Amino acid sequence: MRSEKPIKLDSNHDYPCPCRRKGRLLPITLTEAFGCDRCQQIFAIDEKRQEIELLSSAYPYKRIWRWTGNRWRALQQTNNSSFPLFLGLILMILMGWLFLALHSLPSLSMILGIMVGTTLVSFFVYTIWLAYRR
Repeated sequence: MRSEKPIKLDSNHDYPCPCRRKGRLLPITLTEAFGCDRCQQIFAIDEKRQEIELLSSAYPYKRIWRWTGNRWRALQQTNNSSFPLFLGLILMILMGWLFLALHSLPSLSMILGIMVGTTLVSFFVYTIWLAYRR
């Protein structure tokens, strides 16, 4: 797979918009940013990494592109997922329940039912948290 090296961005040059095919990114006077003449989006320039970032609060993750000379290449975002932490927490809760169940043994089916219920509720809460976080 061929690596596409970033080309130095010229803040006085216009580029095609990475969001739309027919839009053009034009430099915004006295700023280090571009504005699209079609979709009215504003893109900040990162001179150090030669990237542009969409300045919008509508997306939960940053959208970043790098100019390759003839097109914009979208960069993959690092997703700092909390799923491994959540999974570890659920496993610790289940191990605790299992430990208590094996030592007290009032009713093994009741303990297993509580463990499964706790897991399902925790998964539901985690899913809601993922859906509504910003």
